Formats: sequence, C-alpha cells, structure tokens
Amino acid sequence: MKFTSEHIEALNLLLQFDLSSSFTGIKVHQDASQEMQAAVAALHEKGLCTLPDGGYLTDEGIEMAQHAERVLSFLCAQ
Repeated sequence: MKFTSEHIEALNLLLQFDLSSSFTGIKVHQDASQEMQAAVAALHEKGLCTLPDGGYLTDEGIEMAQHAERVLSFLCAQ
C-alpha cells in the first residue's frame, strides 16, 4: 500500500494544527483547493477534527497529528 495524494493532503492538513495548544483550531475556507476541502472533510468523517471545515483536533486527531510530525521529522532528518 502506498500513500495516495488524498493521504498526503490529509497529512499536510494535520501538520497545520498547532499541537502546542488544544485551544487553537483551523478553518478551511470555501475558496481553498478542492483537495484541501476534501482532506478536512475526510478528517472530520474519521473523527479526527470537530467540524467539517476544521475546528479543533479530537484526542485521536492530536495523536495522529503527532504521528504525522514524527514521520515528517524522521524523513527530513539529515
């Protein structure tokens, strides 16, 4: 199994959440790309964020965002 472009969009979106504060959310506006809108809708459907256009990460969403950060950090390590 490989990452699809949809997976990459979702991972990139997870990385946009500020994990240093659970009181900081995001909003994906209607003028965002279709890919970004689909990614946030998918995250919401999976229960990782609170609103269909972003909101806050759920507890599971925080965990997944932490994993995404770890993967990115490992891949970027020199």
